[in-house]
This record gives sequence, C-alpha cells and structure tokens, in this order.
Amino acid sequence: MNRNRYRLLSIPYVIWVIGFTLIPILFILIRALTDDGGAFTLTNIVAIFSPLHRKALIMSLCLAFISTLICIILAYPVALILRGSRIKKKNIILFILILPMWMNFILRILAMQMLISNNGIINHILELAGLSPMNIINTPRAIVLGMVYDYLPYMLLPVLNSILSIPEDVIEAAKDLGSDKFHVLTRIIIPLSLTGVGSGITMVFVPSMTEFVIANILGGGKIQLLGNIIEQEFTVSMNWNLGSGLSVSLMAFVLITSFIFGRNNESTATGITI
Repeated sequence: MNRNRYRLLSIPYVIWVIGFTLIPILFILIRALTDDGGAFTLTNIVAIFSPLHRKALIMSLCLAFISTLICIILAYPVALILRGSRIKKKNIILFILILPMWMNFILRILAMQMLISNNGIINHILELAGLSPMNIINTPRAIVLGMVYDYLPYMLLPVLNSILSIPEDVIEAAKDLGSDKFHVLTRIIIPLSLTGVGSGITMVFVPSMTEFVIANILGGGKIQLLGNIIEQEFTVSMNWNLGSGLSVSLMAFVLITSFIFGRNNESTATGITI
C-alpha cells in the first residue's frame, strides 16, 4: 500500500518531466535529424565541424574551462577557511556568500556591466585616483568575469559541503601519525573533497559551455560562443533544424565532458594515503 501511495505521489513529477523535458528534447532531436522538407539528414549535426561553428565551440570550451578553474581557485580556500574558522554561525557567512543568487540573473549581469563598462563605476574611480581606465567590457575577460560572478556559488556550495562532511577524527588520526598541515591537506582533505569539486565542476562548466546571455551583454555581441550561434539560428535566422543540430552536438559534447570529469573524479577520490 505504501509503495502504491508513493507511486501516486510521483505522478505529477513524471508528468512534468515528460511534458517539459523529454518531449522538448525529442522535438529537438527530430528537428536535428531532418531538413526543411522533413527528410532524414545528418548535415545539421555535423555542421558543428564547420570553421565558424568549430571556432565558436573552441571559444566556448576555453572560456568555460577558465571560468571553472577560477571558481575552483576562489571557492576552495573559502571552504577551507570556513571549516577551520571558530565562527559558530557559519550559516550566516554562507548566506552572505550566496545572497547574490537571490537577485535576478539578468539584473546581476547588468550590474556587472555598469561596473566594468568604459564609463562605468570602476573606471570612474580609477580616473579619480589618477590611474588609467581598464578596457574590459566587450572582451573575453568580461565574459569570464561574468561567468565567475554568476556561477561561483554553484562551485562553493558542493565544495564546502564535501569539506565540512570530512570527519574530524580522520584529520586527528592523520596528525597523530605524524602528518603536518600540508600532508593533511594534500592526502586527506583534497582527496575526500574531490566528489564536491567534481559536482562543482559539472555545475559550473556545463552552463558556462552553453552560455549566451552573458556573452551578449558583457561581450557586446562581439564574442561569438556556440550558445550565441544557436540562439541566433532559432530567433534570427529561424533555421530551427540547424539550431537543433548544433544543440544536439553541444549536448553530446557536454555529456561526454561531464562523464570524463565524473570518472576521473571518482577514480582519484578512491586513493587516500597518510
């Protein structure tokens, strides 16, 4: 009886997944594998290898990799500091760190645009201080900055959770066996927290690879990522078949990359030495 009751409770979720996930994906797949006349073709999918699309894919991959790496570099020390701090109410600090996530995504990016634009607040402060203004807006650096600003909490939360879940007894045992702080960090904390790092990489790298809004606002439309090209195929060129083909190719690439990250993270986390 309880099992049947749980199945009934899951019906709304199943309907939601079928209606808003599976059916749209199926629609995209059908569009990707057909031409304007409805005939089967692989042209839309292999179009990812054309010079324009390949260049956009490489640019998306590079910016996503850089953004993910910076998020790791920023999030991991913060997580270590929060674990080692004696502050009792760490939830308050964590709340402050994730507070920007409560603001609308577009508003956050527009605020960043106001800060780093040529006539923005940062350059105005630099001019008042007698320093040369920075030229960041409409460059790949601006896109990376926007991605890091927007996706950093998604890296911090899983990394912090994995580090806080490490039993203190394990660290104390390592110290009793003669390990110093460096060896505790490299042989205990880092291996045991790699699952959180892997989750953070997935949560940052995947949306960064498919990003187009940040590139439009902070890149000024001058930096073409693959997400921008897909968005233009759907909204400007109205070539839904090509846009769907590029979407499927990008989806496959993201899934393969996430699988590789997950396997490497799992295999690395199994080996812990003191």
